[in-house]
Amino acid sequence: MIEEPGRVIVREGGRTIIRHNDDDRFRWEARSSHVERHGDEDVTIFDRPDGSRIYTVTDESGRLLRRYRRTADGREIIIIDNHYSGPPVFAGKFIDLPPPVIRIPREHYIVEPQYAQSNAVYYALWAAPVAAIAQAYTLDEIRYSEPLRVLMPRVDLDVNFDTGSWAVTPDQVGRLAVIADGISRAVAARPSEVFLIEGHTDAVGSDIDNLSLSDRRAESVALVLTQQFRVPPENLVTQGYGEQYPKVPTQGPERANRRVTVRRITPLLTGREEAVRLPLPR
Repeated sequence: MIEEPGRVIVREGGRTIIRHNDDDRFRWEARSSHVERHGDEDVTIFDRPDGSRIYTVTDESGRLLRRYRRTADGREIIIIDNHYSGPPVFAGKFIDLPPPVIRIPREHYIVEPQYAQSNAVYYALWAAPVAAIAQAYTLDEIRYSEPLRVLMPRVDLDVNFDTGSWAVTPDQVGRLAVIADGISRAVAARPSEVFLIEGHTDAVGSDIDNLSLSDRRAESVALVLTQQFRVPPENLVTQGYGEQYPKVPTQGPERANRRVTVRRITPLLTGREEAVRLPLPR
């Protein structure tokens, strides 16, 4: 439907979704980058000052196949390993599941940092799924299937945006410190952990514009987490959902709906339901 620099909006299967290129986030601290062609795959390699490398492998249609880190001593850490079958499907496969039965307290399932203690934020970032996972899913299936994402607790960040803006204002940067610390500690304990940064808008404006705006909001938060708090960018994925999932049900302007949410998606990618076993901060 629409192409933007680094983004494309398409309608598929009755749904409108946005896809983007993560390369710009990886270039921020890279010493250099280049692309190699391996058979029918493109491998983008980012060299870092510490001697490590990030590899992003895509197929001919641009679908992410693998993302991995190679440390300076040659150790390889697989972060994302997608297993696609069948012909290319641009938006990925939509997964439909019954709503999960939430057996944990709501404040542990949907955490609002401005009201919660830091322990609740850590719990949500490290928790296991709230229901059994039948298999491993691809990143596209997770990105575009809300019934999958709701299996994982989420943290609604204490960051809201002005109408039409995707900028994280200086007074809001510090509010991301607890989130950044939680993600960094999880990645330090298990370097293959993956967190999804989700962007949202209110219902003011066109659906298409809001989809693009929400995607930029998610990317802005991911950039702040990396640039200000040194969260490894390869352990983050971003996705915009426009006005589809409002926090406050209204068609009018609502600051609470112009937000970003974070959730851990590693169990969905791996098909393993374990939590990250880390001690909570005192």
